Amino acid sequence: MDLLTPQIGLFVWNVLAFFILFFILRKFAWKPILKSLKDRETTVADSLATAEKVKAEMAQLKSDNEVLLAQAREERAQLLKEARETKDKIINEAKAQAKIEASKIIADAQVAIEQQKMAALTDVKNQVGSLVIEVSEKILRKELANKNDQEKYITQLANEVKLN
Repeated sequence: MDLLTPQIGLFVWNVLAFFILFFILRKFAWKPILKSLKDRETTVADSLATAEKVKAEMAQLKSDNEVLLAQAREERAQLLKEARETKDKIINEAKAQAKIEASKIIADAQVAIEQQKMAALTDVKNQVGSLVIEVSEKILRKELANKNDQEKYITQLANEVKLN
């Protein structure tokens, strides 16, 4: 049991060494340790505050980005709508212009056809007139006493006449 109970001298020296160490540590190490703990606590608090601030800023940026994205989508939809309207307008104008041009071409063609028809009719009339004059001239030149001979001659001339 002697090992379990310390001797009084050893006890006093241990207590004395403890207090000396305690005062030395208190004088030289305690303040820097407390100061570094306080600095660390302040740094951690500042970091947490900064993290919260950054988190709030990120949330604000995210909401701003969503607003900008919504505006961009809306603007894109508006631009697409305007492009479709412009395309439809151009197509309709082109169709209208094509119809006008087609009507003009058809009208010009009808006028040309009518002119050609009139020219052909005039030409036919002129040819018929010439034939009538030619036949009449031939009939008048030849004097026939007999009516039968005259009819045969007219039939013969009619057979000889070629229509163009």
